[in-house]
Amino acid sequence: MSAMQAPAPAVPGFETYTANLGVRDETPDFLCVRAAVPKPVTVAMFTQSRFPGPSVVASRRHLAQGGIRGLVAISKNANVGNGPQGEADMHAVLDAVGAEIGVRADQLLVASTGVIGRRYPLQKMLGALAGIGSRFGPADFDAAARAIMTTDTRPKLVSAVVDGATLVGIAKGVGMIEPNMATLFSFWFTDALLEPDVQQSVFRSAMDRTFNCLSIDTDTSTSDTALLMSSGLQTGVSPERFAETLYRQAVRLTEMVAADGEGATKLIRVTVSGAADDRSAKLVAKSIVNSPLVKTAVHGADPNWGRVLMAAGKTRGVDLDLENLSVAFGNLTVYPAEAGVDLFALTDLLRRNSVDIAVRIGLGPGTSTVWGCDLSAEYVRINGAYST
Repeated sequence: MSAMQAPAPAVPGFETYTANLGVRDETPDFLCVRAAVPKPVTVAMFTQSRFPGPSVVASRRHLAQGGIRGLVAISKNANVGNGPQGEADMHAVLDAVGAEIGVRADQLLVASTGVIGRRYPLQKMLGALAGIGSRFGPADFDAAARAIMTTDTRPKLVSAVVDGATLVGIAKGVGMIEPNMATLFSFWFTDALLEPDVQQSVFRSAMDRTFNCLSIDTDTSTSDTALLMSSGLQTGVSPERFAETLYRQAVRLTEMVAADGEGATKLIRVTVSGAADDRSAKLVAKSIVNSPLVKTAVHGADPNWGRVLMAAGKTRGVDLDLENLSVAFGNLTVYPAEAGVDLFALTDLLRRNSVDIAVRIGLGPGTSTVWGCDLSAEYVRINGAYST
């Protein structure tokens, strides 16, 4: 949170506690959100990785059972790839937290992120959890956003009021990001009373159009978790206005994540229109935003616009109308360009902190916007020494 940014509002019906449990260093690594109401409505989406962590497996099971009363999030250790011992360690943490806050362990969702293949420092963590039940206070989402960070350089948080209800979202993630029907970590809390099926629908729609259109490095995490939990204390909320507010917030958080990608210096926004359908548009847009050659050209402000044509052309299973295809950077059309491309103007556009690329295919109504970032030597440095 910057010095000029107002603190995020508390959300009626929720309490939080953050701490350092000694997972990896001395920065905050633990978040627990406790519902102060007996039946909060919770919807969630998880990674579709075929190697999900035990936290994802347990959370899916607990969510299916119903009766979720809170969230536990641990950063700097994914607790993945540790076999039965990793699962036992996770349950030990949930049992300890549940006993402290007065709920069953299976009434908690759990999310864990960080290094894969390392065990929790369990005894240290359990010792730090003793007595936390008396330390909760009104929801502090600024602290919560900091507690879930790993290699993020800054916390990511948005808040809004819609029809008297408060909606707060926090997210983390700057690497190993190519969500697939899930999303890194994004946690949303509200007091808006919505029908459960409406809450599920608006949440999935917002995630599909934002975080599921995000890519830092094409790698899908084993631990992606997104959720929306509602205390239901505020009545009279329009589902349509809530859905629009949630979508706008999700766009903002998505761009925050993309701009903070590991080693990133620039946000890339790619919009593809005129495709046969939205799915085809998204495939082409993702091919462009994920191209290492496009990403490095943006990083170096190299006006090598032909790389966008290359990335669009390599997309499999998508038709392109080559006679009507067009490519633009910002307001500068680079293809077709009968008079040639003003490379100096294009270089100036590529030097900006945010680079917009637009491709029109010319076949139908399909459209999609995706987000990503440039690729720098710093990304290699960060990930070449991530576990050390």
